[in-house]
Amino acid sequence: MRQRSLIAITAALSAGALTLTACGSRDSDDKGSDSGGTTVTIGIDAPLTGDLSALGLGIKNSVDLAAKTANKQKYVDGITFKVEALDDQAQPSSGQQNATKLVADKSVLGVVGPLNSSVAESMQKVFDDAKLVEVSPANTNPALTQGTDWATTKKRVYTSYFRTATTDAIQGPFAAQYLINDAKKKKVFVIDDKKTYGAGLAGTFTEEFKKLGGTVAGTEHINPDSKDFSAIATKVKNSGADVVYYGGEYPQAGPLSKQIKAAGAKIPVVGGDGIYSADFIKLAGASATGDLATSVGAPVEELASAKEFVANYKTEGYKEAYEAYGGYSYDSAWAIIEAVKKAVDDNDGKLPDDARAKVTAAMQNVSFDGVTGKVSFDEFGDATNKQLTVYAVENGAWKPVKSGTYSG
Repeated sequence: MRQRSLIAITAALSAGALTLTACGSRDSDDKGSDSGGTTVTIGIDAPLTGDLSALGLGIKNSVDLAAKTANKQKYVDGITFKVEALDDQAQPSSGQQNATKLVADKSVLGVVGPLNSSVAESMQKVFDDAKLVEVSPANTNPALTQGTDWATTKKRVYTSYFRTATTDAIQGPFAAQYLINDAKKKKVFVIDDKKTYGAGLAGTFTEEFKKLGGTVAGTEHINPDSKDFSAIATKVKNSGADVVYYGGEYPQAGPLSKQIKAAGAKIPVVGGDGIYSADFIKLAGASATGDLATSVGAPVEELASAKEFVANYKTEGYKEAYEAYGGYSYDSAWAIIEAVKKAVDDNDGKLPDDARAKVTAAMQNVSFDGVTGKVSFDEFGDATNKQLTVYAVENGAWKPVKSGTYSG
């Protein structure tokens, strides 16, 4: 979800991009002169407009903050970081175009993003062919790191792809365990949006829910372009379900929840990190009270490691909230910064000619204490931090009710 460009600083900042530039030049051969230093660009790819822009703008701002922090600290000697953010509008075709554009900018040595797993599928090969590292703060579909047969045989497909968010192989079952063991729900109606993220999450949830003794009262798929879910709401009411699980994102989940309650089914709607946004509550209205969402990690506001991030984000005066993936976006960007530092330190203080390959190789062994806790990656490029949290809507806001890890 991140793009890098070498343009005027004001233009770069207004675009939300972090760029590493060489003395004002985008020439990849100009890697650090004695008089100037080198600018490195961190690319961002995220939905900056459209229904999911609240999450995308939080991602963009958090990466921008990481770049500014590194520059202020002079964290990598001789290197200045800048960001360039590109808007994918949550569309795979746009994401692929953005990936091609970022690859063409030789100052880009790493990309943060995307938000959507379906967009990531369109970008991975483009980045991998260019040996350009990509770190997503939000992708949760297991196949992105472990291959399409991940449930039976895990196999890494792209060595340039990493993520700081945990996967739906953990998130879905974690929600099922909470609903069965804590909320004492036994009969679920499962709905998804047929997209990579939503369908995958609903699948892992359903498998665990049934394994724990729960029953599935019904299943449905929605059209993400629709806002009229009255027919499905009626099916939910007539099913006798005591909970709804939705695999998808908040622009549809909010109206879906509202219409289910209006149909007479006074039961909670539960989803994953895709619905964990203040905008879900705005769309769902007052009847959203009691709805639940899981999200990656522990609540940022409650982490001692995140206090500085929260304070600095406020100080910078970003207009948009950092949202669900702010801390993970900052950590994704910082992982790129750490990998750049390793490549520079191993090359006598200058970027090597094959900087992209060296940065990608260094990412595998990156390890640091980040906003969200310990940041490091396993052999598939997945985050080693498997923490998750259940949130409930109370008094018009999301409140954490339980944090932990999936015990499968």
